[in-house]
Amino acid sequence: MEWINVFGAIFVVIIMIPNIFYALKCKDSFENKWKNKCAEIVEQIGRFGCLGFMIINIPGTWFGWWSDEVFAIYLIINMVLIILYCVIWVICFKKNTIFKALALSIIPSVIFLFSGIMSRSILLIIVSMLFAPAHILISYKNAKC
Repeated sequence: MEWINVFGAIFVVIIMIPNIFYALKCKDSFENKWKNKCAEIVEQIGRFGCLGFMIINIPGTWFGWWSDEVFAIYLIINMVLIILYCVIWVICFKKNTIFKALALSIIPSVIFLFSGIMSRSILLIIVSMLFAPAHILISYKNAKC
């Protein structure tokens, strides 16, 4: 059992690239207009947990892939989702729409939950279940403001 998931680290880096680029180009666009402290706290716990547990495998909470075929499915599905995520970022870069908000919050949520299930990472599953509803809700509410 490996402590570091190199593929998970690569996925996290790729997901972060458009976010960092957007933050540098559009500094005011990340303002949270919907003020809900509880949702924000849950989202941040989930976000950092997902980013961490995509990369770090804690023994006893991570059981690896059932088979080589499951690992291949993990790689293929995540690559497709990440490509879709990056394409939507490019297409919707300057737009502030509900579609953009939902797509760019649902796709990483699915990536994290799917990765947790496929790698049998209990902690990644738990934090992704915290992150997904909070992130999607906050993104939706901010897009409507």
